[in-house]
Amino acid sequence: MQAGPALQAVCSQEHANMHVDNERRRFDRYDLPAMYSRLLVRTLDSDEFEWEGHAYDISEGGVQFELDRAIEPGTPIAMRLDLPQSAYERSTSRRSVFAFANVVWIEDEDELGPVRLAAVFTRFCREGDLEALRKKIATGRYSLAA
Repeated sequence: MQAGPALQAVCSQEHANMHVDNERRRFDRYDLPAMYSRLLVRTLDSDEFEWEGHAYDISEGGVQFELDRAIEPGTPIAMRLDLPQSAYERSTSRRSVFAFANVVWIEDEDELGPVRLAAVFTRFCREGDLEALRKKIATGRYSLAA
């Protein structure tokens, strides 16, 4: 699960202008099949992805997910998102999307068990990662989140 400096080196600034509008979401959110939407997370001071979890919903602007560890809001993180694919998609497109993000909220941090978090993407790491995410959302396979 290595990514470290190599992942940071390929990150593009093309999406650095993404931001969160506190009054209204900029992008529609889509529900994901949680047990089939794996993600890996690391803090930026680590060279390896440290935690594995599941995404609950996603948009071009961010993701809601679950980990077995709480991460403080405001913490910058790197993520690898593995979204479900059809057989056709597996043969024609990349599976993982890599992004840098900031944790914006945490739920149930004092409860035992998994913790639900949300993060806002600050930039996508590889050329084509944002486009790959858009294509996955556009398949019609995911329903709008409430």
